[in-house]
Amino acid sequence: MSQSLATAGTAADSAVELALTGDLTRPARLTVPDLLTWPQHEADVSFECATSGVQRHRFTGPLLHDVLAAAGPGFDPARRKDRLRFLIAVSGTDGHQALLSWAEIDPDFGRAPVLLAVTLDDTPLDRTGPQLVVPQDRCGARYISAINAIHVDGGYTAWP
Repeated sequence: MSQSLATAGTAADSAVELALTGDLTRPARLTVPDLLTWPQHEADVSFECATSGVQRHRFTGPLLHDVLAAAGPGFDPARRKDRLRFLIAVSGTDGHQALLSWAEIDPDFGRAPVLLAVTLDDTPLDRTGPQLVVPQDRCGARYISAINAIHVDGGYTAWP
């Protein structure tokens, strides 16, 4: 089942919002209730945290790829590999940021099951906002809590 961004943003005004911006044909503002309308995936993960050691958690949420694909990344259809130049910047309310490549999450390439988690250990994240979950990472640095923005950037057209 495919989610449409046309119905996004219908949750209560007090809900924490995540802004999808950048090279997208359908930028959006999403809440955890909006993200619950996508197919949910589970990830049991363990990762090292610099301040508190090894962490083990269960997350659920939609795949980052599915949500961003629904937002219509501005790939040039005339260029077969155009999507490989797109980067994804994720930021949280606490100032933490992470960068991923489109190829990393694309099913035709890396197929990384990166989640926009809406629950952490069965606890809903609707009061704080979704969390980026990168199950293949040994270090927890790209686990961004309370995501408030995701920016898709396809501006890398020329290399020196």
